[in-house]
Amino acid sequence: MKEQLQKRLQELRAEFESGQKALADLEVKQMNLRNTLLRISGAIQVLEEELAKENHSVQDGIGRLEESPKSEPITE
Repeated sequence: MKEQLQKRLQELRAEFESGQKALADLEVKQMNLRNTLLRISGAIQVLEEELAKENHSVQDGIGRLEESPKSEPITE
């Protein structure tokens, strides 16, 4: 009986150690994935800001064209 308990204890300790290693590996993967998502989020924000600037510049250009005085036809 004592031998069975010691064997089971060894099995459980090995399983526990394996679980701890798996958990540590997953935590590293989680951290790496969070960093990747943070970089992607930053890139998305930069691109959205650039597109907004470009769109704003185009709108300003159109507004200036609409505001410019109309030229009168030349009559001789």
